[in-house]
Amino acid sequence: MPDRRSILRSTLALTASALGTAATTSSQAAEQSAAGDGNPVRNAEVAFAATMAKRDFKAFAEFVAEDAVFIDGKQPLRGRAAVLAHWKRFFDGPEAPFSWAPDLVEMLPDGKLGYSTGPVHVKDKLVARFASTWRLDADGRWRVVFDNGSEVCDCKPAR
Repeated sequence: MPDRRSILRSTLALTASALGTAATTSSQAAEQSAAGDGNPVRNAEVAFAATMAKRDFKAFAEFVAEDAVFIDGKQPLRGRAAVLAHWKRFFDGPEAPFSWAPDLVEMLPDGKLGYSTGPVHVKDKLVARFASTWRLDADGRWRVVFDNGSEVCDCKPAR
């Protein structure tokens, strides 16, 4: 019959092995999804942008975290209610006033936080770039926690 010390060592070894396998699997899944079209943050960003094109404010609201902070110029909009009150005007009217799409998306290895950035267009003209931080919430949905944009230069090329 094994003694308590050998049982403890076996239990610790099995636990360490299981934790290592789980961490490796989680990390590999996050890396694989970040590298391919199955990236959940990219999918969330694309679906988020589609709410504007479809004029679906209710669906837009579902992508905004309760504690979100959207930077609007120098004035932060704090919380979902403030963000939605400000963004509602962009959903008035039959046509979207602008569109956006991610061109760079990254995720942390644990698969719980992501970042997306890309161009913002008004009628095919590049006017800005957005940057959003995404969090995987407890309900399994990706939501924006930070959002910001910056204008782009409409500069003439140097000669």
